[in-house]
Amino acid sequence: MPRPVTLFTGQWADLPLETLAAKAKSFGYDGLELACWGDHFEVTKALESDKYLREKRELLERHGLQCFAISNHLVGQAVCDPIDERHKAIVPPHVWGDGDAEGVRQRAAAEMQNTARAAAAFGVKTVNGFTGSSIWHMIYSFPPNNPAAIEAGYQDFADRWNPIMDVFDAVGVKFGLEVHPTEIAYDIVTTEKALAAIGNRPAFGINFDPSHLIHQFVDPVLFIETFADRIYHVHVKDSRVTLNGRSSILASHLNFGDPRRGWDFVSPGHGDAKWDPIFRALTRIGYQGPLSVEWEDSGMDREFGAAEAAALVKKNDFPPSAVAFDAAFQK
Repeated sequence: MPRPVTLFTGQWADLPLETLAAKAKSFGYDGLELACWGDHFEVTKALESDKYLREKRELLERHGLQCFAISNHLVGQAVCDPIDERHKAIVPPHVWGDGDAEGVRQRAAAEMQNTARAAAAFGVKTVNGFTGSSIWHMIYSFPPNNPAAIEAGYQDFADRWNPIMDVFDAVGVKFGLEVHPTEIAYDIVTTEKALAAIGNRPAFGINFDPSHLIHQFVDPVLFIETFADRIYHVHVKDSRVTLNGRSSILASHLNFGDPRRGWDFVSPGHGDAKWDPIFRALTRIGYQGPLSVEWEDSGMDREFGAAEAAALVKKNDFPPSAVAFDAAFQK
């Protein structure tokens, strides 16, 4: 059976879910990964009203769409981050509150706990998101980092996320961290450290997204093989490295879409991700969950790109063989 192809709604939250659902079906998608912003999936309403959840399901069913995961990246970012004015733009007003940094972090943690409860009430077993990081700003070790400060950052992550994971365990939902720069885990080594810090508890896993590995020159297939038992969800997203001797891999404080950047996100199939070996690796580890397109490309019309991406995934997600190709040669 081909894996379901879904569309992550985070980059489409300017559209009402009803409008997006109709478009997604016409693009060729089997379902939606609902973002917890816009009107796509509102955690507070989901916990307050069975009617809200029922109407959300009915909306999806009307368009022949499924939902396997919801995502609360923006709130998750605020759980461990040093909080500044940028966070005010991405978290709900009730999480921001008076803007006191520790208060924001605690309210964000409570919202992630509620996200697990809302997912369970909706019948969804996976929540994807970010963790934030108190030590991301120490990425370049100058002034020289104190190793104890780095370890304290991982302890801070564990102290803040273990109580969140307790709720995930209680309601039978798993969390998929999108391994990503600015998070506690952004490559293979830091993912290993993060999993160890949280005691390798089964509820905490990975939302695999190769686009964030490509521009770090981390092999996505090696990542899949390293964390085979922890990949709970998959994003199909691409990036392209364009180092030309003038551009920088650190992106030079330039916004996405600026041609002077040394790398940028592009529509799947237009970047440096090699999808055939990635999908084969996912098959080898037994991943049967959705392949969820997270569409980002500043140079392409998003409706054209989303439809093209759905077709690309379906073309490349072929079923594995049940026999050796040379079985017919054997006596």
